[in-house]
Amino acid sequence: MKIFSAEKYKGTTWCIELDDGRKIYVGEDTVNRYNLRSGLDMPESALNEITDSDLRRKARERALYLLASKDYCFVELYRKLEKSYPHEIALAVCRHMAELGLVNDNTYAEKYARELFNVKKLGMFRAKQEMKRRGLTDNVIEAALEPYRDNDSTLERLEELVERKYERYLIDDKGVKKVKGALARLGYSYDQINAVLDLYDLDFDES
Repeated sequence: MKIFSAEKYKGTTWCIELDDGRKIYVGEDTVNRYNLRSGLDMPESALNEITDSDLRRKARERALYLLASKDYCFVELYRKLEKSYPHEIALAVCRHMAELGLVNDNTYAEKYARELFNVKKLGMFRAKQEMKRRGLTDNVIEAALEPYRDNDSTLERLEELVERKYERYLIDDKGVKKVKGALARLGYSYDQINAVLDLYDLDFDES
């Protein structure tokens, strides 16, 4: 197999046209590393190696671009990369990002837990669901949730949430049931919900 032409295409991307009509697009560093030029003979195995190497480069660049805008846990980043790159390359790049310290599931989980509990005011059950959905492992999740297991602190967060968002609905049985349902969907237990609603000294049947 012979390279028919090697020309700059756009930015640092080059177009390599083969004598069988195929075109591949690679980065300038790949062109320089393999000394790709018109008239160069190379076996199919070399072409596969070059293509694989350039895909890895593109996947690394994509990962760095994604991580520059927000934090990702390992599985989240993998899911993003796998949409555009083969499984082996996506996995290898994620591992490389972890080795560089750019992906750290423990740090990510701690930060995400703070958001779920302190900003979104979720209960333990819903918070755990959300963290599982992100692809975090059980061990990582349990460690991140540990600071929020104190029931008194949970009741304080729940009381603040009810006062800020739901108190206006506590005017009749229908409103109370609506609030209970909403809080249960946020991940609070019915014992916790009832403990906070009891503070309002409701004088109607809310069962």
